[in-house]
Amino acid sequence: MTPFTYARAEDAAAAVRLLGERARSKYLGGGTNLVDLMRETIERPEALVDVSGLCRRIEARDDGGIRIGAAATNTAVAADHAVRRRFPMLARAILSGASGQIRNMATVGGNILQRTRCHYFYDDAARCNKRTPGAGCDAIGGFNRMHAILGASPACVATHPSDMCVALAALDAEVQVEGPSGRRAVKLVDLHHLPGDRPDFETGLAAGELITAVEIPPLAMARRSAYRKVRDRASYAFALVSVAAAIEVGADGTVADLRIALGGVAHKPWRAWTAEAALRGRPATADGFRAAADAELHEARGLRDNAFKIELARRLVVHTLRELVEGDRS
Repeated sequence: MTPFTYARAEDAAAAVRLLGERARSKYLGGGTNLVDLMRETIERPEALVDVSGLCRRIEARDDGGIRIGAAATNTAVAADHAVRRRFPMLARAILSGASGQIRNMATVGGNILQRTRCHYFYDDAARCNKRTPGAGCDAIGGFNRMHAILGASPACVATHPSDMCVALAALDAEVQVEGPSGRRAVKLVDLHHLPGDRPDFETGLAAGELITAVEIPPLAMARRSAYRKVRDRASYAFALVSVAAAIEVGADGTVADLRIALGGVAHKPWRAWTAEAALRGRPATADGFRAAADAELHEARGLRDNAFKIELARRLVVHTLRELVEGDRS
């Protein structure tokens, strides 16, 4: 057993003060990922600062946006009336991500910062650059069905496991952070890093920084949005591929605006900027959707066990966009 100290913070400033900048200290929210990692001795924090009682409020703003406290549970967010009405893709992503028991405990901040579910990362007998920099990556030559097809590197092919973050990436969400150097905001799409040669550097958070809230800007077309997830089993498995999408089609049948993000394909929630650019101003047709998906996946590279994900992602993008457009016409 690894000994650690425990303290409960009364507010964000107290949490930052209690944690300081100690590398081996951790904030504790719902604990649905961190406690598992501690049990497997992958994480060995010397101190835990409990922030589960902080920043729980979900605030629907007058401009159509929403501010979600980082300690709000996944259940509370998915059930919130404003979230379900304004950003249904977010509620659907959360509901597809875990069982009710886990959603009742898991927090928004913890969901954003959860670590990969790569089984080589969890196996301390395996080589893993994310766990031990310079050790190597056994996933590349091992069983890699669940692993990345976009943005991977020779150092790491792990994927980010969150469903919620895929929807947040599509919605241009911004993460509010408080730390020893003060407060700042980070775009969700910029928070997580691709692996490069240092996959252990997972986010852009500095030592001691705490996520306090997530802000989603107004996006009228998101009221008709979708989250689709393909997985190996229906009961709360991690995504092989997922898609969060919203699309606005003009009276002339061309795409006025859209948002697309992919999950299960990369080290971070993958915003499909190339596909979006390829579709804006173009006819909203299946052929156009397929060409846009092809453009986004042009740099995708499969491994021995996961090359099927490339075609799966292409089909899921086309299916999701067609479903949204045809639903608008019905």
